[in-house]
Amino acid sequence: MTGEVTKSKPLIIAHRGASALAPENTMAAFRLAKQLGADGIELDVMLSADEKLVVIHDLSLARTTNGQGKVSEMRWNQLKILDAGSKFNARFAGEPLPLLGQVFEELGGQFLINVELKNYATPFDHLTEKVIALIQKMRLKDSVLLSSFLPRNLRKAERLDPSIKRGLLRLPRLSRFPYSVWLDRRYHYDALHPYFEDVTPKMIYHQHAQNKEVNVWTVDKDEDLLRMKEFGVDMIICNDPAHAREIIGAA
Repeated sequence: MTGEVTKSKPLIIAHRGASALAPENTMAAFRLAKQLGADGIELDVMLSADEKLVVIHDLSLARTTNGQGKVSEMRWNQLKILDAGSKFNARFAGEPLPLLGQVFEELGGQFLINVELKNYATPFDHLTEKVIALIQKMRLKDSVLLSSFLPRNLRKAERLDPSIKRGLLRLPRLSRFPYSVWLDRRYHYDALHPYFEDVTPKMIYHQHAQNKEVNVWTVDKDEDLLRMKEFGVDMIICNDPAHAREIIGAA
């Protein structure tokens, strides 16, 4: 990563940007996360109808924008004019949806960017290939982490470019220790991304013994932040990176 320095763990990763303070998955949230000293951001990406890499979490546009319908059924020239800020707060009116390339262009290499591959409804599309091609084009292999709940995406990513780190997301209750042993044998990943309530010291010991990180989501309460630090997790994904930094730093 350009300009990388040694940082103490756990690293603080802003979930969909500083999404407690700005509209999620927008440049406003990503810029704010950087300003607040986050070690990185987590974001979601999926394909539009014309296969543009759109940064958004939901399949539907309704929750976070003034649009309607599915992202996958709309072209970028329709998506780029939507307001992705007003529903969070009127002062963000007019904040657009970004493309992954825009995020990389402005913030790539400055801190970690955890890209969640969100093609769960269309698992056989070209999302993984397109994201990897963009990472390679922009020379960001060392500062991007790909994550997904879909192991198929990680297997494909490993075939295409094994030098790009991969994180396996696990749903609550599915990432506890015995299940993780089975995962180790079946899938190749660099980090396990469990729901924080499932994490135990034993899980962390096992993953670290396999040279894998444990990056937990999504942690915001003081007592949970402190417990994750005490357990020795590698990254904490949170909605308010400034608050997390304050709590972690004071411990």
